[in-house]
Amino acid sequence: MYDLADKTIFITGATAGIGRACAQAAAAAGARLIICGRRSGMLVTLRDDLVSTRGVDCHAMTLDVRNASDVAEAISSLPSNFANIDILVNNAGLASGYGPLHELDPDDVEVMIDTNVKGLLYVTRAVVTGMVERNSGHIINIGSIAGHDVYPGASVYCATKFAVTAITDGLKLDLHGTNIRVSTVDPGLVETDFSKVRFHGDMDRANAVYAKTVPLVAEDVADAVLYVATRPPHVDVRTLILTSVKQSSVTMVDRSGRDL
Repeated sequence: MYDLADKTIFITGATAGIGRACAQAAAAAGARLIICGRRSGMLVTLRDDLVSTRGVDCHAMTLDVRNASDVAEAISSLPSNFANIDILVNNAGLASGYGPLHELDPDDVEVMIDTNVKGLLYVTRAVVTGMVERNSGHIINIGSIAGHDVYPGASVYCATKFAVTAITDGLKLDLHGTNIRVSTVDPGLVETDFSKVRFHGDMDRANAVYAKTVPLVAEDVADAVLYVATRPPHVDVRTLILTSVKQSSVTMVDRSGRDL
């Protein structure tokens, strides 16, 4: 296994949900952490908790991955003890809005493309250059089963996750001949703030997404990320797809209410 102790792991979108769970799992494994997100208060709280409970080094930076110049500046100005990033977890992403393509709010379209695709590209480009120089590193993108199959009302969201799949595969080709690993972890239904964000705070609609079934939780995905990150250095888990046993496809979810 690849030991994460004293390795530097950069996690985007770390303030909540999957990103926060990944930060906690990586800290438990002894990693040195860089965490970023847009909500500075939550970010500082997480950093302080990781430092006090796990005793790890943790650098927090308020950052919107949609801003290319801010991303480049933040990564180029990292403190020297955080500058050599061993593992990048591209977690920042969201769904915004739901419905037929021709009825989507253009602002929702922009925020999904800017965050899920362009933000991932900006961060990856800024980080992978150093990995190439050191001939070492691992890019782990948080994708989705929506990057493998399309479902009604989510054409743009699915398109962004298909893009993550394509970028991951293309990056692996671009890095052929190096020792850099490239992976995606692609979950199905995960109970986080995902649906709350998608439905712009409408909790009745958000809660209905997870009703009468047993979805994944953020820690399940973090556990998968940790598995991918800790394989022996010659092993590259290219794609890891995980769902609840209650989910058989993007659209097939057992809502019978039966317990496991």
